[in-house]
Amino acid sequence: MTLDLFDNLGGTGPREEALGLGARVLRGFALAQAGALLRAVQDVTNASPFRHMETPGGFRMSVAMTSCGAWGWVTDRTGYRYDAVDPVQGRPWPDMPAVFLQLAQTAAAKVGFAGFTPDACLVNRYEPGAKMSLHQDKDERDFSAPIVSVSLGLPAVFLFGGAERSDKPERVRLSHGDVVVWGGPDRLRYHGVMPLKAGHHPLLGAHRINLTFRKAR
Repeated sequence: MTLDLFDNLGGTGPREEALGLGARVLRGFALAQAGALLRAVQDVTNASPFRHMETPGGFRMSVAMTSCGAWGWVTDRTGYRYDAVDPVQGRPWPDMPAVFLQLAQTAAAKVGFAGFTPDACLVNRYEPGAKMSLHQDKDERDFSAPIVSVSLGLPAVFLFGGAERSDKPERVRLSHGDVVVWGGPDRLRYHGVMPLKAGHHPLLGAHRINLTFRKAR
């Protein structure tokens, strides 16, 4: 089964959905590049394999992660941070694939953030039961750049909250090929992912892949 056969599999619904003044869901935006994106994911993970990181509090993350680009996001007992070196491999993170960069820049521009130049891409792999607790992306130095998040594989429920952790989040169902962009007044809103439900996707089986693009430095 080749990836190209399923480049057009994805969700339905409005092509764009507003989540805030600077936040939108772009339905199916990544479908045309899905096969190329997943081949690039394979190249990245061959160089820097997925791993389950540990939080500063000593908890093992349920989501398996790796990174590509000039900077990779790392968490361990010493804290959260960006590092130029993959601590598992002891060498720089893999270069960001051109198809990653092009998609991130095009999606950002679509939502009004022209000139976005991500230098970090977190590659997250979810399996049934894996989740991401509500959090802010605030380890970056400059909050003027947006976050671009690409969903591939199994559908997931994205939680998009407010400026405080206690704010009730909106539940947004994301399907294969959907892209979420948030920045400007929405850049520091809390967000997360509900536990992934079991299922089967033609390309990724029981998994979901999420690509999160950021300007770290």
